[in-house]
Amino acid sequence: MNINEFVNELKNIGIEISDKQLDDLNTYKEFLKEYNSHTNLTTIVEDNEIYLKHFYDSLTLAKYINLNEVNNMLDIGTGAGFPGMVIKILFSNIDMYLMDSNNKKLDFLTQLSEKLKLNNIHMLHIRAEEYAKSNRESFDLVTSRAVAALPILSELALPLTKVDGKFIALKANAQDEIRLSKDIINKLNGNIDLIDEFKLPNLDDPRTIIVISKKGHTSDTYPREYGKIKKDYERMKGNK
Repeated sequence: MNINEFVNELKNIGIEISDKQLDDLNTYKEFLKEYNSHTNLTTIVEDNEIYLKHFYDSLTLAKYINLNEVNNMLDIGTGAGFPGMVIKILFSNIDMYLMDSNNKKLDFLTQLSEKLKLNNIHMLHIRAEEYAKSNRESFDLVTSRAVAALPILSELALPLTKVDGKFIALKANAQDEIRLSKDIINKLNGNIDLIDEFKLPNLDDPRTIIVISKKGHTSDTYPREYGKIKKDYERMKGNK
């Protein structure tokens, strides 16, 4: 995906990108490649693939929620900033929180945010289940892209999502995960509003977006310790 294709595909999902935002994404791309030469951030390093598989893929989120109306957002397991940093560049109105357990990736994002002179962006070097202990139901929007199985992600994300807020998971093929997640999502007072399966332009790579709304308060019982969450998921997989 070259730049012109990128701009046109964004128009198809309702995004008009400015020259300044394109310049910022170019800075992002070049700094990502430079930093990746000494610190492993991503295996995707070709320009056209960065625009398609990182930038465009992250921005598909805009099809499912009006990002201009989101006050704050948490991106769990943000890695090199996908989708959170990309969304922040195009939707500066959002108070953005980028969470990752890998401090080297957060160091990269800190330096990038300084290069781009971004305001209201916060780096969280902490696990989601720990952060939830003192930040419950704090976010209009919680996202996560290709981090863990949906039953695990739901238990980490929904306790941090405001009532009437959204948790949106960006995944590849996720049918089994969706089926296994329904019970825990219900216990967390969430509801699956939408499941959208599609392919990236000119590629056969499957993508699945799961939009989950928060219908009521989540019990303080959740999230449990990560080991317990993962053990329950492995048990469910074995019994499917």
